[in-house]
Amino acid sequence: MVRPAAESAATADHLYRAIARLIGDDAAAGDRFGIAVSGGADSLALLLLAATALPGRIAAATVDHRLRAAGADEARFVAALCAQRNIPHHILTADGPPSGSVQAAARTLRYALLDDWRTAHRIEWLLTAHHADDQAETLVMRLNRASGLAGLAGVRPRNGHVLRPLLNTRRADLLTVVRTAGIVPVDDPSNHDPHYDRTRVRDQLAQSALLDPLAVSRSAAWLADANDALDWAVTMAAANRLSHKDEAVELDTSALPNEIVRRLILRALMAMGLHTQPRSDAMLRVIATVRGGEQAMIGNLIVRPDHAVPAIWHIMHAPNRSDR
Repeated sequence: MVRPAAESAATADHLYRAIARLIGDDAAAGDRFGIAVSGGADSLALLLLAATALPGRIAAATVDHRLRAAGADEARFVAALCAQRNIPHHILTADGPPSGSVQAAARTLRYALLDDWRTAHRIEWLLTAHHADDQAETLVMRLNRASGLAGLAGVRPRNGHVLRPLLNTRRADLLTVVRTAGIVPVDDPSNHDPHYDRTRVRDQLAQSALLDPLAVSRSAAWLADANDALDWAVTMAAANRLSHKDEAVELDTSALPNEIVRRLILRALMAMGLHTQPRSDAMLRVIATVRGGEQAMIGNLIVRPDHAVPAIWHIMHAPNRSDR
């Protein structure tokens, strides 16, 4: 059920205060903001709210991924709405449709184009319309994939120059903003395609009253704080637990819990040139193996316990076959 407008979090004042919490009062009062607008209800609501909350300091951009023939028409639809409101707008067109995993590739391309646009126009921040329902869908999807703490932190409200100030706002409230303005939003058919995990999760959540997306979004924020706290603890531990010995790294695991050890090993692996982060379950198997007194392999790197002091682990490159 949609809350009355007076009680809704989808107001310009709520948006402004959410932005100020993310970047501070001075930046919120003086910086310029880019709005990523697809033409869907969520991003149109963000555009309308930002136009009131940040008058004269916004510009909008729409990415045409060239995945659908209607994409160009939808971009022109957004351009026309912006022109009516004297909001600068640019259409960003991909060189060609993304390949591989379509949704993931399109997301990577979209953020790259938007960041280039933001930089070229000297815009400090990019706002996206991710909301509480998006956050709930993300957490359920990641739970189904057995994600660790970092994954369960969900969509971050601030990531570099990208701000997501609507994570405590419901999808239905944003739709009300657009309908009140007399605008019929774009309806992307991919949002209803059951081929995608997110679509199936969204449909299931819509049929259940057991999960409160606002509560889930708040939980994601707590999990993000916990993940940041662990990263801080690992940085402190690394100062006296990790040391470089010739071409190897030495790790003192004495009395450390598995999660701290896992994160310390990851730091050592990245420092030694491993470019793809191993899955958490693979890392836990490595830790169990080495705690059991045997060496384990991660890519072309070896993790082995010290023969004299088993709590000291050595991480090194595996020898070339010709050296064995």
